[in-house]
Amino acid sequence: MTAPKRNRERSVLLGELCAEFVGTMVLILFGCGVVAQVVAGGALTKPPGGLGDHDSISWAWGLGVTLGVYVAARLSGAHINPAVTVSLAAFKDFPWAKVVPYVVAQTLGAFIGALLVRWNYTEALGHADPGHTFKTQYVFSTLPGNGVLPVSEWGALRDQIIGTAILVLLIFAVTDVLNSAPRANLGPFITGLIVVAIGMAWGADAGYAINPARDFGPRLASYITGYDTAWRDQYGNFYFWVPIVGPLVGGLVGAALYKVLISRYLPMPAPPEPGRAPAPEG
Repeated sequence: MTAPKRNRERSVLLGELCAEFVGTMVLILFGCGVVAQVVAGGALTKPPGGLGDHDSISWAWGLGVTLGVYVAARLSGAHINPAVTVSLAAFKDFPWAKVVPYVVAQTLGAFIGALLVRWNYTEALGHADPGHTFKTQYVFSTLPGNGVLPVSEWGALRDQIIGTAILVLLIFAVTDVLNSAPRANLGPFITGLIVVAIGMAWGADAGYAINPARDFGPRLASYITGYDTAWRDQYGNFYFWVPIVGPLVGGLVGAALYKVLISRYLPMPAPPEPGRAPAPEG
């Protein structure tokens, strides 16, 4: 490989990693930001956790995904989720050599985004929870049963596998040009709606992390800024591995289901007639 070609490839990879970093940071700025706002508002007015709170959290996480994807899509494809990256490598010919760099960039973006949320909401979080306990830990990372319901680690792991399988199956569906993929650049918006729907339907058991970077990056940020129990759940068990392993397994399950049950049966587009140009899409 010549030096200019090698340099071009490095430049392309750097751009992709920057896109994954910024896209995931945008996701966390809106996602962790809305939970911090709910906690801050609850400390001043009422205990958080009402229906309106849940709906605003689901919508903001979904919009965070939409905006993060719009930021990163042209350069990197906007995975902004290690479970998506690994699934694309396993089932869509994404280069395995890029998996670790993408995951690092995504996790770092989530970490920096969470630090910004933590810094901005310093006073509000300190007022709501001076001891920095599980009461506000869920601003940054997920807990079984959202810290309230009696859900075990294994129940949360099951939940994360199912939730991420749904996510990746649907992402594969809406990005497959052989299927009825959304057009006019609506893919990121539909992807955000998928996350909103998962949050509303699958949020109770484990907080729908469905993204290892989304959970681990903010969890690390909270740990270094005063949340000593960040790695454990409210029962004292080491929990941080659940929203890492569950989504990675679930993503592969969802991708496999799409590949086996849908993708293999989709018809290939008909070739153009001799002497005629293909009809434009849209």
